[in-house]
This record gives sequence, structure tokens and C-alpha cells, in this order.
Amino acid sequence: MKTASLSGSPREGVGKKDAAELRAKGQVPGVLYGGAEQVHFHVNEIQLNKLVFTPETYRLNFEVGGTTYDCVVQDIQFHPVTDRIVHVDLLQVVADKPIRVKLPVRTTGTSVGVRNGGRLHVVYRRLPVVGLADQIPEDVSLDISPLDIGDSLRVEGLSVEGCSIPLNPSAVVLSVRRTRAAMSAAAEVADDGAGEGEGGEEGGED
Repeated sequence: MKTASLSGSPREGVGKKDAAELRAKGQVPGVLYGGAEQVHFHVNEIQLNKLVFTPETYRLNFEVGGTTYDCVVQDIQFHPVTDRIVHVDLLQVVADKPIRVKLPVRTTGTSVGVRNGGRLHVVYRRLPVVGLADQIPEDVSLDISPLDIGDSLRVEGLSVEGCSIPLNPSAVVLSVRRTRAAMSAAAEVADDGAGEGEGGEEGGED
């Protein structure tokens, strides 16, 4: 995973009133867990947004109260109306304990089906993976070159070295769909072919 740095401050109170006051000041309350003890903190909303509203997944060097923790974002709560972040959970990385994160899906190559007029449909833009932090890659790279119209890539056909994908093996990750334009073109070709065949038969009768 890519790494980034983030700093926060310890929270003195953990009630709803305290959290509301922090949000009013542009701070996001949160909790760090997974280590020896939980750490309640608050971080600058703008700085947190830079790490959250991006396709990347980061392993964080998080400094709070004079101590730096190795961690990842585990859960985020958003306001139902404004979509602002209202709470963040960080999970401390422990060398021998697997963690679960979502990695961006990136495609390589040009699909045969797309070249023939199809459209690439991505179901999962981020895939969950489970593994040791040191073995988790930056993304899940998928070669779509062989995919023709109607083809798809499923979880059972993917491999992320050192990690597992906790999804149904038959789940479709992406596919190449036939577009209306492609169907219309195919129909026109079929019609032309049928017309030529009829003309040939008539010529034979003469």
C-alpha cells in the first residue's frame, strides 16, 4: 500500500456534545483500536478528506499525543445529507495479524470487445482484500485485453499475491457489455447479408 502521514490530537471528552463541538470547528472525532489500548482523537477535516476522497488506499503514519502509530482507515461514517465525514475508525497494524482493506481496481490493456463497439462496465471500483499489511499491494491490476463483448472477470478468476478476496467467487468484478450502437450495427450487417442472399437467389432464377 501507499503510505501517508496524518496527525491528530487526543480527545478530552468522548460524548456527543464534545463531538458536535469538534465538528463545528472543522475537526473529525475518531478512535484508534487494534493495539494495547484504544486512543480517542480528533483530526483536521480537510487533511482527512485528502486521504479519504481519493481512489488510493493508504497505510498511515498517524501521530497523536507524541506517539506515532502504524494504521489504516477501517471505517468512516458520513453525514446522511452533507456527506461530510462525522467519524473515523483507524485500525492499528500488527505485523502478524491480517487486516482488511479496499484496494482500487485498475485495468490494463484495451479490451477486444471495447474495440468492437462494446462498453466496459466496472462493478467493483474497489475490491476488499485480506492479508498482512506488508503483503498488500497498492491496487488490484486487471488485464482486460482478452475480453470480448459478453465476457466478464469474476472473483474466482482473480489472484492477489499474499491476499484473499472475501467475496463470493462468482461475483462479477467487471464485464464488457454490448451497446445499442453495436447491436444496431450488427442488425444492419445481418439485414444487408439477408438482402444480398435474396438477390443472389433471384439472379439464379434468371
